[in-house]
Amino acid sequence: MPAALRRVGAIRGRTVSIECGSVPFMSVDIMLAPKRKRAAGERCCEPVVLPEVDPAGAARIAAVAKALSDPIRVQLVDVLRGHAGEVCVCELEPLFDISQPTLSHHLRKLREAGIVGVERRGLWAYYYVHPEAIEELSTWLS
Repeated sequence: MPAALRRVGAIRGRTVSIECGSVPFMSVDIMLAPKRKRAAGERCCEPVVLPEVDPAGAARIAAVAKALSDPIRVQLVDVLRGHAGEVCVCELEPLFDISQPTLSHHLRKLREAGIVGVERRGLWAYYYVHPEAIEELSTWLS
């Protein structure tokens, strides 16, 4: 406390005054109550906000968010969203400075999260975005 400020009064009287020089600065009434221990498991207060997302929805959103936690995967989804339909994996390879097995790994993670789907035609795999997975995450974030 600065030298010019001083406390006046006692806590026993339940009023504490703080003065700046000889001018009253602030007066506060204090209500004293003895400490009370809570029983084990007893809440201190009621929750102010309850979760709006059910546990199953939270698990889905977390899976999508986890799959999108890698910048390459975010870019892959961005490319697939911007394309009119399905994109051949051979078109995705030159866009990224990663090996083909690493690209396949990222696409597999996106597939497992339900963000993208794949259709195989002969030797080639064509990927597309499941918009409902992205919309669920977007709706929750907004």
